[in-house]
Formats: sequence, C-alpha cells, structure tokens
Amino acid sequence: MPENILIIDDHEPILKLISKLLETEGYSIFTAQSGDEGLALFHQTAPDLVILDIMMPGMDGWEVCRRLRKTSCVPIIFLTALGSEKDVVAGLLSGADDYLTKPIRKDELRARVAAILRRARMPHEQPDILRFGNGDLIIDRKEQAVFAHNREMQLSPIEYNLLLLLADRAGRIISTQALTDAIWGPNASEGSKGLKWYIWRLRQKIEADPQEPCYILTERGKGYRFSPH
Repeated sequence: MPENILIIDDHEPILKLISKLLETEGYSIFTAQSGDEGLALFHQTAPDLVILDIMMPGMDGWEVCRRLRKTSCVPIIFLTALGSEKDVVAGLLSGADDYLTKPIRKDELRARVAAILRRARMPHEQPDILRFGNGDLIIDRKEQAVFAHNREMQLSPIEYNLLLLLADRAGRIISTQALTDAIWGPNASEGSKGLKWYIWRLRQKIEADPQEPCYILTERGKGYRFSPH
C-alpha cells in the first residue's frame, strides 16, 4: 500500500517538482495551493505525511500546522524559503517534525521523507488494555477481547481489527478509503458498502444506542472518527 503525501504550497512549479520527485519513489501524492484547500484535502485523504510551505496568501503554513496539531499527530515537514535560525526553531516548536529550506535539494528531500515515514511506521508501545467511556467499553489487546456495558462482545476478526484501528487513532478522522485499504488491502473487492456494513455491525454490539452512536462517529464526506468521550 503506497503511503500518501499531501503537499501544500501556493507555487505551482514547486508542487509539480516535488510531486514528480516523490511519485518516482512510489508515494501517492495529493497537492493543494492554499491553506484552506490543504486542510480540506487532509481530512479527505488522511495522508501519512504533510509537506508544508509557510508563506502562502490567506492562511499561512504556521496556522495550518497549528490546526493540524489540534487533531492529528501526522508527520509534518516545513519546506520554505524562510531559513533563519529563528524560523527553524519556530517551525519545530510549532509542531513540525522537520524543517527544510528552499531551493529544494532533491536527494535531501527524498532522504528526509523516507526517514520520517520510516519512523512513523515503527510500532509504538501500546497499552494492553484500552478503556473508554468510564469503562463502558474495554478492549483487551492481549486477549483480543472486547467488553461493552459489562459483558463480553463476540466480534469477528474483521470487526475486531476495524474497532482496534479506529480506537488506536481516537479523535482522528480516518477516510473510508484508508480504512478499506487497511482492512482488506488496496486491491480488494470490498468497498465503502462493505465497510458500512461492518461499521453498522460494530455499532450494534458496542453502542448503547446504535442509532445515536457515541464511539464510532460518521464524518460525512470524510470517513469515520472514534470518540473516546
């Protein structure tokens, strides 16, 4: 499954240059030419990495980074003409994972992107027990068991994997495509209808009121979000 990279830069030649450079490395590329467009595309595509310019008309890169960090821990690389030490420090303190200056050094950009994505792929230590809603929902990762409202739920392997995928990313919107690719693979025949069926099944099992779900929320036009409430 190719990793998705979102590039936000108001300069079209830069977008084309970076896109071509990274597409040859096997990444799937999405581009936006403004901060507002970039944020909208971020929620639609759930990228694995964001490459972000700072000096853009309207919403600048500083503000885009701040907004992304309110809801997501996605890796962010600033790629900008601002190259002073003060700017670099400000960029890293604002939540970016790396800071590169223009003009673009192709080999360095390729290496930085690969390194950050490699770190992001490394497994993080996860607790064996996940508790949500004051203990109304418990996921025992070690035993692969799920308890809802003081009784164990019988989940299929797909239901369990889907619930764990959502719960591990609690608070983040995950696109329909990203979920289907993660559960069945990018070339599987199951699509959004299959995913909706399993979301419906999960809600029947873990929600107090499946018609008014508290945990698995639909973000219309974007995907799904797990709320730990």
